[in-house]
Amino acid sequence: MKERPSQRQVLLAGSAVTYELQRARRRSIGLTVGERGLVVRAPAWTTVGTIEAALQDKAVWVLRKLHQMQEHARRQQAARIVWADGGQLPWQGGVLTLRCDGLRRAPLLSGEQLHTGLPPDSPASALRTRVLAWFQREARAHFAQQVQRFAPRLQVQPARVLLTSAATRWGSASAQGSIRLNWRLMHLRPELIDYVVVHELAHLREMNHSLRFWAIVEQLVPQHRQLRRELRGVCTPLWD
Repeated sequence: MKERPSQRQVLLAGSAVTYELQRARRRSIGLTVGERGLVVRAPAWTTVGTIEAALQDKAVWVLRKLHQMQEHARRQQAARIVWADGGQLPWQGGVLTLRCDGLRRAPLLSGEQLHTGLPPDSPASALRTRVLAWFQREARAHFAQQVQRFAPRLQVQPARVLLTSAATRWGSASAQGSIRLNWRLMHLRPELIDYVVVHELAHLREMNHSLRFWAIVEQLVPQHRQLRRELRGVCTPLWD
């Protein structure tokens, strides 16, 4: 019978840390830090003492990762979109102000304002649905444009360009020639968007992260290392 995960607590460098212990078919102890906090996967025969000794050895790494997750959650909460007239929507490195003026049937981007076409007393859910449809439509058009710009220069042609809502990945490429790009990229400045587009197109030539792959990326994005580091620290808003 499979053992259920248990919640335990350990003192690491003076800080009480709660972790979830999962027994698994594996030969060694594995640690991950994510949205669920610290998760420890260990073989059934490993004692709690051995597990917590391993945690002590990795205390600096564990505490740093937990702090990073907490900081990310704080930033994401601060970036939460207020679905009302005057709400702020991050857009290509800047900010759009949502306007519920009921003047138009379809959303219209005008300068730094997005006129949603809804009346001021519209429910938040209706505003979110309309803006999301507009946002994804704009993402699809922008990605298609950038793929058309970069693909010939890399001597590739994707079979399909699809949107993705993946929580932890900005894009992906398949061996069948399709690429997927996260619509949330449209929150970011154009240079970051272009880097991800080029990155996925380059995978159509090299389905790995070899030196040859990075040489292909560098042809069009010489500053890819700096952009990659910046992308790791990006925090996009919650759409709820």
